[in-house]
Amino acid sequence: MIKRITSIIGLLGILVVVGCEEKLPPVAPDVITEKVNYDTDDPAIWINPANPSESVVFGTDKDTDGAIYAFDLEGKVIEDMVIRGIRYPNNVDVAYNFRVNDSSMVDIIAFTERERGMLRLFSVPNMKPLDRGGYPVFEDEENPEFRRPMGISLYKNPENGLTYAIVSRKNGPKENYLYQYLLYADSLGVHAKLERKFGDFSGVKEIEAIAVDDENGYVYYSDEGVAIRKYHADPEMGTTELASFGGEYFKDDIEGIAIAKHEDGGGYIIVSDQQKGQFNIFSRKENRFVKAINLSTTETDGCDVVTYPLNKVFSKGLFVAMNDDGTFYFYNYDKLQLE
Repeated sequence: MIKRITSIIGLLGILVVVGCEEKLPPVAPDVITEKVNYDTDDPAIWINPANPSESVVFGTDKDTDGAIYAFDLEGKVIEDMVIRGIRYPNNVDVAYNFRVNDSSMVDIIAFTERERGMLRLFSVPNMKPLDRGGYPVFEDEENPEFRRPMGISLYKNPENGLTYAIVSRKNGPKENYLYQYLLYADSLGVHAKLERKFGDFSGVKEIEAIAVDDENGYVYYSDEGVAIRKYHADPEMGTTELASFGGEYFKDDIEGIAIAKHEDGGGYIIVSDQQKGQFNIFSRKENRFVKAINLSTTETDGCDVVTYPLNKVFSKGLFVAMNDDGTFYFYNYDKLQLE
């Protein structure tokens, strides 16, 4: 009887330990943005080349009557830069020096408009549409559920200057989950041309978060229930998976990805561990696990980071993460204590 009671007590002890997760000490944000109307999801940081202190954080507000919000570095909405009337915008990204004609280049944001099945493209900072209403994506899919775009990341090849949009979807097949589109301009305007289909999918949950390391030439995406997957970003380099890593460090959904770029190819890959309420950090070069941090956000989907000084508050750069109360949290990059 004593032996049986001891076994029961031991089992209860195991259950208590398993049920009580250790929570890392929280890191408070420097700025919390004003709230959006509906549901925040994904941010993208645009560094103003003329004046970094006037840089802008774009963020999606998911709804049938959604928007791409624009915030200054104090978290205030910049109303004349907000794009409204977007039917369920999901993810957003930024690229610099996109050539629109022989003599002119502009910075751009691209985002997905899920309910219309479109890739959208606007110039920054004047927020003019370049896409004539949008580019249809996943057009060759017979299943309408496989045509709803969700994640997006822009890739600019540092050698030839070509710019691409890599797009994921809400639901998709176990092979070729992502489509890669070349963005280019001619006398008729700006176009999106399908260049590549790639990307394995486990079949568990979905693929939303995508991030591209332009300088090193890699694209990473979250196969949410399994791992972070890595491929070459250049479509000419093929469609073979290079690595699949990190899944054992996550409680449940593997979500937003941000790449903190340091000199000589160093830096970190920061990935949201959504249900655990923290971020897992991996080295940019070797993709090895470094540490986990608690940045006080809840149920974080998207995140973004720049390692360039912007102002006194963000003197080492800026990390932005979505919070589930309709806001985005801003942190001085130094607060992540990665060095």
